[in-house]
Amino acid sequence: MTGWLEGRTGVVTGASRGIGRSTAVALAGAGVRVVLAATGGDALDQVAGEIRRAGGAATAVPCDVSDPQAVDRLFDAASEIGPVTVLVCSAGVTRRGAFDEIALEDWQQSLGVNLTGTFLCCRRAFSAMKAAGGGRIVNIASLSGVYATEKFPGLAAYNASKYGVVGVTEGLAVEGKPHGISAICISPGAVDTEMLREAAPHLKPGLGPDDVGRLITGLLGLDLLPASGANLPLFSNE
Repeated sequence: MTGWLEGRTGVVTGASRGIGRSTAVALAGAGVRVVLAATGGDALDQVAGEIRRAGGAATAVPCDVSDPQAVDRLFDAASEIGPVTVLVCSAGVTRRGAFDEIALEDWQQSLGVNLTGTFLCCRRAFSAMKAAGGGRIVNIASLSGVYATEKFPGLAAYNASKYGVVGVTEGLAVEGKPHGISAICISPGAVDTEMLREAAPHLKPGLGPDDVGRLITGLLGLDLLPASGANLPLFSNE
């Protein structure tokens, strides 16, 4: 089912750890020429090296996705490899704080990385995919951005940013359909990542990042257009 992916050029953000790292490795295994983006240069290089040693194609591009110029540099570098027709937006941060005490800087960083960063990457990918005749996008949201799921104290900024990611994906799906561009959200619950341990250490994860990376890769190998705009919640805590 992943045959469509063979030979594609794909960008994965947040690729130095967690779900982003696992997705990049899985996509490379499916034949995608993966462009890895994250702020951590050394960790990013390690992932790229791991992929290349396994016979895959990987290019590391340090990038703060909340910076429009950095996102432009990321996609300019990717376009030199080939038309970007695969995008996975997995970059994210968690900033905890009581609602009446959270610093404006923390609020802005949460929305800047989680929401604006997703928008900036999707916007560049959208243009590239229109020119290429289509493409597939997966954005990582969260159960924290899903209506009527349990929320936790101190995560108002994170919750708001992830609700926004779902909204961006829905808008992208509507405008992308005439161009053969599909976009869906994955909204994980408790996945065994550093971010979960920071945000909700009391939760016991029922999934690992490799599980989610394989799921995303399998989905990207399918014709997602009929399901474009969907948000897939992963109720994974035990």
